[in-house]
Amino acid sequence: MNYEETLAFIYSQLPMFQRIGAAAYKANLDNTYALMEVLGQPHQKFKSVHIAGTNGKGSTAHMLASIYQEAGFKTGLYTSPHLKDFRERIRLNGEMVSKEFVVDFVEKYSEKSNSISPSFFELTMAMAFKYFAEEEVDIVILETGMGGRLDSTNIVIPELSIITNIGKDHMQFLGDTLPKIAEEKAGIIKKDITVLIGEKQAEAQSVFDQKAREQLSPIFYSDDLIKLKKSDDDSYWFRIETKNNESIVDLNFPLHGSYQTKNLKTVVAAAILLKLPFDKIKKGIENVIKNTHFAGRWQILKQKPLTICDTAHNEDGLRYVVKQLEQTMHKTLHFILGVVNDKDIEHILMLLPKDAIYYFCKADIPRGLDVDILQEKAKKVGLTGVSYQSVNDALKAAQNNALKDDLVFVGGSTYTVAEVV
Repeated sequence: MNYEETLAFIYSQLPMFQRIGAAAYKANLDNTYALMEVLGQPHQKFKSVHIAGTNGKGSTAHMLASIYQEAGFKTGLYTSPHLKDFRERIRLNGEMVSKEFVVDFVEKYSEKSNSISPSFFELTMAMAFKYFAEEEVDIVILETGMGGRLDSTNIVIPELSIITNIGKDHMQFLGDTLPKIAEEKAGIIKKDITVLIGEKQAEAQSVFDQKAREQLSPIFYSDDLIKLKKSDDDSYWFRIETKNNESIVDLNFPLHGSYQTKNLKTVVAAAILLKLPFDKIKKGIENVIKNTHFAGRWQILKQKPLTICDTAHNEDGLRYVVKQLEQTMHKTLHFILGVVNDKDIEHILMLLPKDAIYYFCKADIPRGLDVDILQEKAKKVGLTGVSYQSVNDALKAAQNNALKDDLVFVGGSTYTVAEVV
């Protein structure tokens, strides 16, 4: 098979949560351990930092990978989902895995893994681990796919575990309360391995503290390690200080969503715990887009009219996006909205601004919510607009309708954003 045929095989033959949702979910690690056996235990051949959380884990992973790159480490980065290219999930020093490796891996191991019947995520993770082991990387920054305890990535013994925050997402799998979700995320806390929590949240803190005690794991909270001060004269300059004032650095933060400041604090705290030098922390954060090709988070697509996209797709993430939209100067907001069909859509819709003009659409995946259903549900909570057959049709209509002082926003789902970046 060539690369295109290989991708078609991966997408068509393997259950894929991105496309079909719950049917692709595996509630144990049996397949993962079986795959590691077939591949020669690659997960034991590299060091890692393991990141879980409801929101912010992708941003945190990219920034931390960039810091390691600036510090001269051969750095692997595993994230999900991808936006445009499958190979975005597996990077080495910011560059995507080669098409040749993907083809060779599938050709070599597809028959051997038939008896295991892996999901798309399980096989992709196994591919990544084999690649990083063969490349003899110094460190892998590893993002969980969903949850933590039963996530396929949860077979590593990392240098540091990071949990960015807890919010209501994937509740059909992780639990219907924040403490239950926190328990699943806390599953990445390993015996004697330091854990960093990005945000102090009353409903989750006791869960994390208890798990850390059980595992004899030192636990830290970003707020206890880092002070963050925004410059008065430039909203993207920050002064970062350690709480004991041992180190101070000023940096120009390239990720412009206001919600990213929480991730910034988490990343700096993590880098300090990992004993990375402050000058490399500064350079890594400032160069994260160049070093890792990070995209899709409060990303400007066009200036006139100002057009922005963001992959936020759950209550907590969208709450921050709505706040950022309010802080962005504009006359009329044109909102291109597409969501997936397994979210608690009513709660999400109630967060969105009532005075925007909506352009309802469906991303080109089976898991996308039918546009007519979306429009009907939106109408019930006071959101009005027109439905379109595709994301790009909706975007073109919005940009044609928008005046120069208006704002066009694309969001609601990672897969909606993937079609416009």
